[in-house]
Amino acid sequence: MRRGSGAPARQDRPLAGIACMVGGMVLLVLSDASAKWLTAHYPVTEVVALRGIVIVALLAVVGMRTRTLKVVSARGHALRAAFAVASSYLFIFGLVHLPLADASAAAFAGPIFLTALAGPLLGEKVGVRRWTAVVAGFVGVLIMLRPGGGGALNWYILVPVSAACFGALRDVVTRHISVADNATSILFTTNVATVAAGAVFAASWSMPTLPHAGLLVVSGLLIGSAHYLHIEAFRLAEAATIAPLRYTGIVWGVLFGLAFFGEFPGPWVIAGGTLVIVAGIYILRREQQIKRDAVS
Repeated sequence: MRRGSGAPARQDRPLAGIACMVGGMVLLVLSDASAKWLTAHYPVTEVVALRGIVIVALLAVVGMRTRTLKVVSARGHALRAAFAVASSYLFIFGLVHLPLADASAAAFAGPIFLTALAGPLLGEKVGVRRWTAVVAGFVGVLIMLRPGGGGALNWYILVPVSAACFGALRDVVTRHISVADNATSILFTTNVATVAAGAVFAASWSMPTLPHAGLLVVSGLLIGSAHYLHIEAFRLAEAATIAPLRYTGIVWGVLFGLAFFGEFPGPWVIAGGTLVIVAGIYILRREQQIKRDAVS
């Protein structure tokens, strides 16, 4: 990483960008799998907070070496941190009650919420096609909830969906503050808030065993490395090529859920999750097309 606030110029290396995005999603889902396993032994707040300490330590070292911890918009950082904390804790709480693949599929409703919020909060024009995709995505969420499916409603699916909603609000704020603030300072303050929230709201804390402490460190390193690879992916290739590959996380969620927990998504999650993914990919592609048309 270079010194100063300027970001490295984007390079035209699509295959390297694709590799970084796919690799980042592998590490991200592995981190989620480790967090899911740890929540069977420790409270959610403790798992998220202790993992956050690892990320804070890493970012502190990077930030001090590159002098990129300066905060310009303190209010924006605080608002983003609040949304990010809610998103993180809700998602990990969802992992306690849902298979890994189910939670991952529901969490990918983020682009749908972001598009729905872009008009009222960002003043962006959202056309009929993207609104149609938003509606289709919400129908996918309802299918995962399986109303009228002959069984009990899967209310827990709303937990990662809520996490996706807060994640979209986080991204809206990020669009505003990233003009003046760099990624390192934004991630640093967000993870400090995540750790603080765990310290304040934890009902109880248990001293991790040495193996569990090691797993917490690994989980933090995994998610930190995942974020780094995602940043590199967007530097190496166009967003239109890279962004849809986030949905490969669904594949890893299924594979890791089956390998580590013996879980496999049911037909309602597969059907609804597919609709959410298709809607999300269409929204991403449509946004990139609109941007290209505006430039040309």
